[in-house]
Parts: sequence; C-alpha cells; structure tokens
Amino acid sequence: METNTQRTKLLLAEDDAMLASLLKFRLEKEGYEVVLCIDGKEMKEELQRALPDVIISDIMMPYFSGIELVDYVRNDLGSKVPIIIISSAGNEQNVLSAFDLGANDFLSKPVSPSELVVRLQREMSKA
Repeated sequence: METNTQRTKLLLAEDDAMLASLLKFRLEKEGYEVVLCIDGKEMKEELQRALPDVIISDIMMPYFSGIELVDYVRNDLGSKVPIIIISSAGNEQNVLSAFDLGANDFLSKPVSPSELVVRLQREMSKA
C-alpha cells in the first residue's frame, strides 16, 4: 500500500448531493483528500479550522454563496489558496464577480469530473 504524506486537501462545497458525491468519489480516486461541505456555512466553519490546498465551490449555495466565499478567503483570511468556482449556465455576472474577487478558475455545470481533475492539476502546478 502506497503512503502519500503530501496528499492534496480539497474543500468541496456543493449543495447538489448527487453531484457532490460524484465529484468526491472521482477526486478521491485521483488521490485527493476531500472534505465535502453541503453549504456555505459549513464551508466557512471548515475554513476557520484549517485552510485546504484548493477550494472548489458552487456559486449558488445556502447561507453563504460562492462569491461571498471568495471574498472571505481573499480578504478576511488573506489567503491565496486556489479557488475553482462551479456554476450553472446563465450566471455570467456571478462568475465575473467571483473572478473580480480573486477566483482562479471556473467550470460550468454540468461539470465533467475529468475536466475538473485537469484544472485542479493545473492550479496545483502553479502553486
């Protein structure tokens, strides 16, 4: 059994249970350590405990949106941790707001798990 002490820790915030399960399964299969949060409130609490290596967040979530999350991470926490935003088509203004606040990348729903893995690898190679 291979032991990897340098596993990349991700926080995944997605309120769609089916999509969250699919993405978590695929990311763990790729070797990532995934902490799944079902809403923005849970994500914020997790961020207060420890910063991950990467954040993947839906824009539209209960309690604390993906845009508020980007603002919180960049301005309140002062962190440069890579943030990948996921959003449904038609939310162009929200996506632009997320980029303005410091999001690193964007994926449109429906999300391709394979594309997400490639974009994660790209963000991690920049870090």
